[in-house]
Amino acid sequence: MTVESTAARKPRRSSTKRVSAKKPQRSEPELVQLLTPEGERVEHPDYAIDLTPDEMLGLYRDMVLTRRFDAEATSLQRQGELGLWASLLGQEAAQIGSGRALRDDDYVFPTYREHGVAWCRGVDPTNLLGMFRGVNHGGWDPNTNNFHLYTIVIGSQTLHATGYAMGVAKDGADSAVIAYFGDGASSQGDVAESFTFSAVYNAPVVFFCQNNQWAISEPTERQTRVPLYQRAQGYGFPGVRVDGNDVLACLAVTRSALERARRGEGPTLVEAFTYRMGAHTTSDDPTKYRADEEREAWEAKDPILRLRTYLENEGFADEAFFTELEAESETLGKRVREAVRAMPDPDQMAIFENVYADGHALVDEERAQFAEYQASFAEAASSEKGN
Repeated sequence: MTVESTAARKPRRSSTKRVSAKKPQRSEPELVQLLTPEGERVEHPDYAIDLTPDEMLGLYRDMVLTRRFDAEATSLQRQGELGLWASLLGQEAAQIGSGRALRDDDYVFPTYREHGVAWCRGVDPTNLLGMFRGVNHGGWDPNTNNFHLYTIVIGSQTLHATGYAMGVAKDGADSAVIAYFGDGASSQGDVAESFTFSAVYNAPVVFFCQNNQWAISEPTERQTRVPLYQRAQGYGFPGVRVDGNDVLACLAVTRSALERARRGEGPTLVEAFTYRMGAHTTSDDPTKYRADEEREAWEAKDPILRLRTYLENEGFADEAFFTELEAESETLGKRVREAVRAMPDPDQMAIFENVYADGHALVDEERAQFAEYQASFAEAASSEKGN
């Protein structure tokens, strides 16, 4: 399995000399971009970034391995090993760029699709899969990596992040908080409340919206009359739209927003303008609501291919690097497969524990009913064997 997009083709090599970024068309909002879809490095007056070749190779490795893990998880779901999976295909740059902008003492509140951010925070990829297999409620300690458990309820994590950030400010710490959510979640009341509280209390939080164009089958233009980043103006803090397929721009913009939060200047809304290349989850069929031509247009903006083009044209990476990374990605895929299939089934009675501190008669009754129900399967199997 290739480590790059399964559908996109490698673009032709292009000149990598630095030029001024072209102005967007009048009908399009301003977009922060440092690396064009053709792999050409451009400058932005407000978001300068200077990375070493090794740092750029690290970003490329992060995106490739994250995509490989994501592809393996999708395959495992199709094989019946996972109940569900939410793919990040196409959103690697938004997640790796923003994830690598964080300090160790910053705190992350994700949705259920931030597999790349989890990778940046040092969460073992296999730990992400327990919940989707149905064997745990989240396979990691949030405080070990400052990475909260995945949140399934749409938008609620923005409130958690805001409250945590308010606490950080009261403690006098100089760390920051980042909350991830999608364009669909931006329509939720929880997100609006988070914007209000964070602005009023000047909370050190960055709201990172991955606008992947579709809230399941609902396009962005059916959700808002203005670009999402402009909503921040109504709450009294800045918003910025960044090319979500440009890992360098996502890193630079997120780093700037986090530094602003640490200086006590309050929240920022970052809209990463990207695209969900696959289905919303593995239970979704995107061919029913979006055209193939739309996906094809975004395949040409693939975040991994554009960075590879730049690395090759600048002489930062040779074929040996890509070959070794391919082998590493295959090793990761094998480890993920073996780990998922080896996950033990949970104690089926554990669901009744810790509901109340001192126990409860109704819980005791439900526990007994469930135990009787489970025992009926063993009795039926024994009876069938006897016959």
